[in-house]
Amino acid sequence: MKNFQQTYKPLGLSPVDATNKGHNCSEEQKIKLSVVTQFFPPDYAATGQLIEELVQQLEQQGVEINVFTSQPGYAFRVSKAPRVELREQTRIHRSRTAQMWPGRIRGKAVNGLLYTIRAFFYLLAPWRGSDVLLITTAPPFLPIVGYLANVLWKLPYVCIVYDLYPDVAIALGVVSKQHWVTKLWQGLNQRVWLKAGGIVVLSPEMKQRVVEYCPQVAHKVSVIHSWANPDLIVPIAKSENWFAWKHKLVNKFTVLYSGNMGRCHDIDTLLVAARELQHESVQFVCIGGGAKREELIAKAFELGLSNFTFLPYQDKEDLAYSLTACDLSLVSVSPSSESLVLPSKLYSALSAGRPLAVVCSPYSSLRQIITEAECGAAFDHGDGQGLAEFIRLLQNNQTLAEQMGKAGREYLQSHFTPQIICQQYLEVLLQTANIKKSKNC
Repeated sequence: MKNFQQTYKPLGLSPVDATNKGHNCSEEQKIKLSVVTQFFPPDYAATGQLIEELVQQLEQQGVEINVFTSQPGYAFRVSKAPRVELREQTRIHRSRTAQMWPGRIRGKAVNGLLYTIRAFFYLLAPWRGSDVLLITTAPPFLPIVGYLANVLWKLPYVCIVYDLYPDVAIALGVVSKQHWVTKLWQGLNQRVWLKAGGIVVLSPEMKQRVVEYCPQVAHKVSVIHSWANPDLIVPIAKSENWFAWKHKLVNKFTVLYSGNMGRCHDIDTLLVAARELQHESVQFVCIGGGAKREELIAKAFELGLSNFTFLPYQDKEDLAYSLTACDLSLVSVSPSSESLVLPSKLYSALSAGRPLAVVCSPYSSLRQIITEAECGAAFDHGDGQGLAEFIRLLQNNQTLAEQMGKAGREYLQSHFTPQIICQQYLEVLLQTANIKKSKNC
């Protein structure tokens, strides 16, 4: 058996590249912020959930916020949300038109394009008077709106790069590296980044990619991780968890994959481990959707694996139960998507207080976080046997599993809470807004 304990020796490298220094808005520093993102609750898309929590935290810091978003395309019970919604110091505007065929690739592209056009016209209104614009890559070409707003109205903007396009599309084989669309997209990215007051990426690898494409922006790129709220997602014993009882998980060692099973995620290593453990008291639970979900279901059926349970996305109020109805959480990134994405499910898994198994490359920042936190183990792509061996280790050593889960939650509480991450965003936003003010002086 491998000595997994050796994996946990800290490297002494911080995964956080942005400052953690606290910062409240004084009267002189108060800013008006416009947030433009396609996804926002009641959508359950991870980017929307994160932006809502960020908005709430910034609001508590005295930031006045306008949000422009789309009608929900990934909601549980509603297909239409209020056109205008007021929350404390936040005003939420939603486009009139519902999203079309959100579950299909072409539908997503059409919805993204239409929303981008609507976002541009939304920003035409001169009375909005924002000091700074926060714009996301959801959809991927939305930052062009920030660029145009800066060119036309001198409105400074900060761009959050959730996924690095067109690199993701190239890695997935959607478009070739030499295609004219790729060249055009890369050229537009450079223009967007050069004009931006700040660029936020989710990992050091993503920062390196951006700087390789456009070295002139190195000084304005901040690595700011995603987060999870440890007050909402708290450890719950399986024996006291109604979700675990409902799905008959209490008496089996449960490995949980919760979230998007998309093209950027590795499911093959999971399948190898499941096949290795098919005759043991281990259950693999996959909650969510995505392009690879049906593929995983089909392969599990083809292999005759009965140790899989597939469930749909869960309501936000049930996440504390679904995420803790397990003994081990699993996070994975496909080989082709390393340095292009960073799964947000990592942070909620840390908050749940369970050990983590991560499938990634040897140089991934995911592996670095797991090592520093001493909360689990990382595995190379295809090492399903190693993953199975780790599962057996935890199954037979509950004390070790509890230590890892506790360590992971403590690491999240000291690095990736909404309050900590909000301060990092606030620094970038204030700096960008102050650049505008200094130019106007």
